[in-house]
Amino acid sequence: MTDKVQLSDAEWRERLTPEQYQVLRQGATERAFTGKYEKNRQAGEYRCAACGQALFESDTKYDSGSGWPSFTAPAGSDAVEEHRDATHGMIRTEVVCARCEGHLGHVFPDGPGPEGLRYCINSAALDFKPEE
Repeated sequence: MTDKVQLSDAEWRERLTPEQYQVLRQGATERAFTGKYEKNRQAGEYRCAACGQALFESDTKYDSGSGWPSFTAPAGSDAVEEHRDATHGMIRTEVVCARCEGHLGHVFPDGPGPEGLRYCINSAALDFKPEE
């Protein structure tokens, strides 16, 4: 992983779209089935929309039926960080970009992969780089 990215609130607002800012910097969630990558089936890499950190590979993406892009594992052990989230009257595990600490979504223990995890990620937090 490269160095941490730390910008002022004004710099984040300038760099991101309003929706990206709400999701990545304020922890918002896009509505289910509305994100641009929810149905994406192309091969490639999903990167953080705020800082460009590689987050997830397309070969770990699957259709969970949840309405958000879902992955079985991050791109590497240092791609994301997980934090306890006790907001909205429930206990969940928040997933953030390890490089810029942008909110990505949550991880749940109901996935199909070898670890049984489902990384449920907002499309607004991602940029997709197709495989060449």
